[in-house]
Amino acid sequence: MCESRCRRMADRDKRPVLLAHTQTAFMTDSFYSNYTVTTKELGRGKFAVVKKCIEKATGKEYAAKFLKKRRRGLDCKADILHEIAVLDETKSNPRVVDLYEVYETTNEIILILEYAAGGEVFNLCVADRDEAPSEKDVIRLLQQTLEGIVFLHQNNIVHLDLKPQNILLTSSLPLGDIKIVDFGLSRRVDNVGELREITGTPEYVAPEILNYDPISTETDMWSIGVLVYMLLTGKSPFQGEDKQETFLNISQVNVDYSEETFEGISETAIGFIQQLLVKKPEDRLNAEACLFHPWLQAEELMINPAPEIMPCASQSEECTKPLEENPVRSLTFGVCRHLDKENISDESTIVPKRFRFDDSYKSCHEVTGELVF
Repeated sequence: MCESRCRRMADRDKRPVLLAHTQTAFMTDSFYSNYTVTTKELGRGKFAVVKKCIEKATGKEYAAKFLKKRRRGLDCKADILHEIAVLDETKSNPRVVDLYEVYETTNEIILILEYAAGGEVFNLCVADRDEAPSEKDVIRLLQQTLEGIVFLHQNNIVHLDLKPQNILLTSSLPLGDIKIVDFGLSRRVDNVGELREITGTPEYVAPEILNYDPISTETDMWSIGVLVYMLLTGKSPFQGEDKQETFLNISQVNVDYSEETFEGISETAIGFIQQLLVKKPEDRLNAEACLFHPWLQAEELMINPAPEIMPCASQSEECTKPLEENPVRSLTFGVCRHLDKENISDESTIVPKRFRFDDSYKSCHEVTGELVF
């Protein structure tokens, strides 16, 4: 593991992969003088916590992301500045969460971010059949997501942690617009050199990450394929019983495209996923090409879609803005919503895949060796 880590660091030193120039000025006065932090915790990771806060002067709601500057003895301020710089570059794009202010304390940097009241797209992935999004809804949300990804890629930024937990909704009822969040793993890429890193969340990482091959904008497109698969089927395509099985499924592109799994889903939608979940990055559709795919251009769907989602009041209340992993809500046992679980025999080859803890391998701290074959 030490050798692998040294290789990664050597590659990173060849050229800058982190942005250093920020436009948002750091506020000099006290954060707590200007904001009231509510008891509502929106998300928590190993080195960050997100809480809902209210600006005292205006009464507006925001999400405060508290980031530790030192993590496991390492100074990680450069990683935080990179995240701020990326948010600065994307201010003109409505598909990316807006950065409002930045505060710095002795031990933390606090990002004041746009509050997305509709919660995670992940909630749609694990919704019951009568609350699941229609194929038409999925197309609209995907179009918006791709608009954000196109903007990032045109600016040589790869997200590297695209997953349903990092795509939020402005409202849950009616279904709002999307906001892409959490750029803690994002990197700058260009045609000058190669970027190789072991990073991401196990269920969503592309084969080239597992193989320690060069990362490109196409790496994000694999994650988009996983996202669409989950939104349409309610299943995680590569989830195994443990991480090693998950990685093996990814490496072999072991995907279930059975009729049972995709019951009621159009063939064009399946074809779209199949053009993204491809092992060779150069064979995947890029973000711009996805926007012109026949599935996203279809005016009418030939197959009856699933019912439109109707979140209950309690679900709407629970929909908040987690910018880091929330282990409690991420441990959701999502089975294929199109199957009648009571009628599945013991001999059935259709085995529902479960959603597990989605631990992202963050930069600026030790990466476990089990991600490498």
